[in-house]
Amino acid sequence: MSDRSGPTKFGDLEPSKWPGERLGLPEDGPRSVGRIGRRFAAIAVDWIIAYVITLLFFPPGGEPSPDQSLAQLGIYALLQIVFIPTIGGSIGHRLLGMRVVPISGGWVGLWRPVVRTLLICLVLPLLVWDSDQRGFHDKIAGTVLIRA
Repeated sequence: MSDRSGPTKFGDLEPSKWPGERLGLPEDGPRSVGRIGRRFAAIAVDWIIAYVITLLFFPPGGEPSPDQSLAQLGIYALLQIVFIPTIGGSIGHRLLGMRVVPISGGWVGLWRPVVRTLLICLVLPLLVWDSDQRGFHDKIAGTVLIRA
């Protein structure tokens, strides 16, 4: 029998004491993982901004068309892709005191916001997250949403 001090298989991995512990992030305060309430509020803010911009091209009245829905999704995606690398997060993220950073440190770059946003637009990756409260979209893009 071997005398290993760590887990022997993936299922034996100890759970985090707080979200972000395994990533070396603090339990609370600046640089801690942005919690679920702030995340959903930020998505709502961004979605409302995209909706208002969409209304400039598709004035209200009657049933929303598929074109209007696709335009709103496209505007939402464009806002994410433009603002994450330029101001560190979407408008909603920044208003709620969060920012998107790469796990490896440094600048988030251009490809991470694109990958992250495409996965968010699929919705399902947004609903799946780990014990560090990183959604599948953040895991694939190598990012984490932290408090600023």
